[in-house]
Amino acid sequence: MWRRITPVALILAIGMAMFSLLPGKRRTGQNDARLYSSESATAAEISPWQLAALKVVEDRGEQTGRQAKVEVPDQLRHYSDTRRFLAIQVAEWKEHDVATPHDFADLARMIRSGKMVEVASVGENHVLYGVGALADKDLFTHYDEASGKRIPLLGEAEIAQEHARVDDSATLLDEEISALKQELNSLGKAERAARASLQARLTSQGKALKALHERRELLEAYAGDSESRQELIAEHGMIAGLASDLSGHAYDLTDSAARKELKVRMLSHLRPEALSVLDEIARSYRQKFDRPLPVTSLIRPDEYQRQLSKVNSNATRIQTPPHSTGLAFDIFYRYMTADEQAHVMSDLARLRDEGRIEALRENRDHFHVFAFVDGKRPVEELIRASLGEATGSSRQPKESKPAQASQTKASQIKALQIKAPQAKASQKKSAQVAQRKAAKKGARKKAV
Repeated sequence: MWRRITPVALILAIGMAMFSLLPGKRRTGQNDARLYSSESATAAEISPWQLAALKVVEDRGEQTGRQAKVEVPDQLRHYSDTRRFLAIQVAEWKEHDVATPHDFADLARMIRSGKMVEVASVGENHVLYGVGALADKDLFTHYDEASGKRIPLLGEAEIAQEHARVDDSATLLDEEISALKQELNSLGKAERAARASLQARLTSQGKALKALHERRELLEAYAGDSESRQELIAEHGMIAGLASDLSGHAYDLTDSAARKELKVRMLSHLRPEALSVLDEIARSYRQKFDRPLPVTSLIRPDEYQRQLSKVNSNATRIQTPPHSTGLAFDIFYRYMTADEQAHVMSDLARLRDEGRIEALRENRDHFHVFAFVDGKRPVEELIRASLGEATGSSRQPKESKPAQASQTKASQIKALQIKAPQAKASQKKSAQVAQRKAAKKGARKKAV
């Protein structure tokens, strides 16, 4: 998909979402067309984000990305046991008991508590290039991890309104489907084109009606249960509290565009340990090439990770993906020359040798970087446990040598079969869910 989009068109598309997030900037009416309609706009007419993005894609006059001839250092290749790369990151999660957000409400709680820090959309040495690209304009939702369902987060009064809205929409769709069926029955068999068109509309409307029925069932299941209802209301309150003041900016949750802007801002966060590493790499890159470092992925709640995995095979599907810890970020190298990539890889290799990070040059134009909480690799016993090996073995495993070529996370996931640790991870995840519910109950009692 990426290769069918021109660099400038990509900038304009991403820019329309990112520009609205810059402090003190709001897009208005006719200005939108002036800002985004011309590829030759002057520096005074475009946003700081667009200026930074244009530097990212600027023609270097030589091959870039995967077309550039580069020597990938061993530190950025896979281990001979390809499971080890992810296993190390899982081990770090276990060793430090890193809390991970399962949805945006969870992430809001972590942001408000200071566990996550915001990464500016455009900074002195970096630019966020597509972070939150799949964030939608829909209502914020509670993500049910067991079923994978998303339940709208609403206040007490809004729950009744949503019931009425869903019922009204379903009634209208029923009427439209009935009318379409009558029209279809009135056509002769020879009118194939008209029949095919009507049948396609019927199929589409039928899917929409089914989605509404499922939404109604979810609402009834959660809103009908007193405890679940209070949980939804509490999570809605958590989102509303963040929306009322996120670094001095307020977002109207009744406005779809504002909801998307808030989601993108929330996805623009990292843990302080990871942000420190990002800043170090970005500063080095800017000093050498006078370009901002393009960063494409930061924190991802489980809910957003699930959405992303439907369109991106690189999005990890294991129980605790690295990006859900807030310790991982991705650097976009598609427009980097061989020298630029070599410089970034040299910095990453050094940091990995120092034991501060794990890193991988992925085949899909990204360097994946994972920062360790205390600046050192997790203990070998936990790494072996994450590989499914016996932790009580007296044999000391040899350090795996990196494999010949880097692979995508999708291939790692297929290889990574965490057996015994899988049960431990599941127990830990369940304990975290129980702790979250207990915290929410306590918050409700305190509010009362």
